[in-house]
Amino acid sequence: MIEELLPHEVVVVEVHGDDGTEPAPLYPEEAAVVAQAVPKRRREFALVRACARRAMEKLGVPPRPVLPGERGAPVWPAGLVGSMTHCEGYSAAALVRAADLASLGIDAEPHGPLPDGVLDAVSLPGEADRLRRLADEHPEVHWDRLLFSAKESVYKAWFPLTGRWLEFTEADIEVFVDAGDGPPHGGFRAELLVPGPLVGGRRINRFQGRWSVRRGLVATTVTVPHTAD
Repeated sequence: MIEELLPHEVVVVEVHGDDGTEPAPLYPEEAAVVAQAVPKRRREFALVRACARRAMEKLGVPPRPVLPGERGAPVWPAGLVGSMTHCEGYSAAALVRAADLASLGIDAEPHGPLPDGVLDAVSLPGEADRLRRLADEHPEVHWDRLLFSAKESVYKAWFPLTGRWLEFTEADIEVFVDAGDGPPHGGFRAELLVPGPLVGGRRINRFQGRWSVRRGLVATTVTVPHTAD
């Protein structure tokens, strides 16, 4: 699902559903991170890291621990950039060589409405207006959840480039719908409302992303090329 939203250079490994089997064992240093967590959290932590290690193998990189760094962002082996996501019934990791992309972010969420009050907390007035218009034209999509997911992907692409927090209201996202048959899908543009990261000596003012709704999930991705505007 997420693989279809990313360039071919990116390796994606994903797991749909949960058949009750145990994921591969964690490295000791990973296990220590979630030693006090509830079983569900430990399982999600292990499943998404199993995806990440399979992606490393596909890139010819020996599997290694993936530990959370500052603000929980995963720390990848040198020469790789990537992102992970998990929600109920789904886990995925996306990895690419650092020579091919400056950064990337992925996110998946259950395709349902956000809890009451969350949209007001994460959206700008202009975003909320655009979502209402989209809802009139395409009522089958939960646009509030899609916006939330897009902001998560923006943040995951932003943080490795800056090492700084990005508030939900510091990126103004405009969503586009692609024409055609099949599940809903399209793109989005995120205008950064704070000074953006430097990539190749050039400051980035916006991120570009893709989205789709399939199999009860909304998925979003952001990629930052080395030659971004």
